[in-house]
Amino acid sequence: MTVAIVPSEPSPIPLSDHIARDAREFGVYARTGGWAFGLMVARSVRPGGQGAEETPKVSAKEFAELAGCSPDRVMRYYKAWDRAADDGMVPHFEALTPGQEVELPDADVWLSYYVSRNSATSERGTAISEAAEAEGIRPTKALEVAENPTALRAAILADPSTARAARRALLDRVREDPELQAELARDVVRTDDLKKAVATESRSADRIGYVRQIAESGQVKTPAGQTVDAPVDLRQEAERHLSLLDELDEDENAGEWAAEAYDTMKSLVAEAVEADPELRVQERRTKFYSSIQRATKAFEELTFDDVEDFVEDDMVQRLEELQQAIAGCLNALRGSRG
Repeated sequence: MTVAIVPSEPSPIPLSDHIARDAREFGVYARTGGWAFGLMVARSVRPGGQGAEETPKVSAKEFAELAGCSPDRVMRYYKAWDRAADDGMVPHFEALTPGQEVELPDADVWLSYYVSRNSATSERGTAISEAAEAEGIRPTKALEVAENPTALRAAILADPSTARAARRALLDRVREDPELQAELARDVVRTDDLKKAVATESRSADRIGYVRQIAESGQVKTPAGQTVDAPVDLRQEAERHLSLLDELDEDENAGEWAAEAYDTMKSLVAEAVEADPELRVQERRTKFYSSIQRATKAFEELTFDDVEDFVEDDMVQRLEELQQAIAGCLNALRGSRG
């Protein structure tokens, strides 16, 4: 009779105590995050105001020396636990004894109490933390960026989306910071490319404003500067162009669209003026009177102090020609009235 020989299973390798301990500690941290370390500090470091003779706990400095880290790091865990205890999330320090185990909150909750940087406790850090919370992000992320401006600069230079986010944030900040406004203005006027870009955008904004004024108010400014009611078809055309402009994406260049809309509206306004006999007369009267005002102002600005020091024959000749032109103008006006 043949006897089948079944190979025996190899004996399992004994599990290392070190591995088992690491696995247990990893599991605790995976479930509780920083709470596990916070508990170690909370049950081992004596609260402020409590003397060494009153408790078996040690000072934060002693605990840090035993842990091989800085007292500042220990105190960040201490303060996080203290804030959580005030909110009823965990027991207060006085209720804990060395080695005591308690039920810990979820790991995600820890981040709302723990701040990993000393800067968070400063006035600047507090402001950054509050702004981060308002934006719905963890304060630690914002503080890390604030402490490493070189990294922020690199991200802005390398990534267009980061640059756009920085631009939007900077614009929000500028509205409330006059000093920053002045600094940015100086940077712009000192940089030729930026200065040209600002001038171009300003011109586009003015043109869009001209079209918007017609569409929204129903009034139009003529070339001579009169403000009159826009004809219905002119206003409808302005509304059409404005709709196209408003539909442009934020990153699209509105310059060409604005120029086309502006030129179209200017042409239509000029045509509307010429098509209305009464308005055409008013327009010419306004232009004529405006020219007289400019000429009068220019003449009034002339001064004759020490004129003998610089007077030349061609100056006298030009004024004599001007006098003749004015006399001719007056004769024409008087003749038209007669």
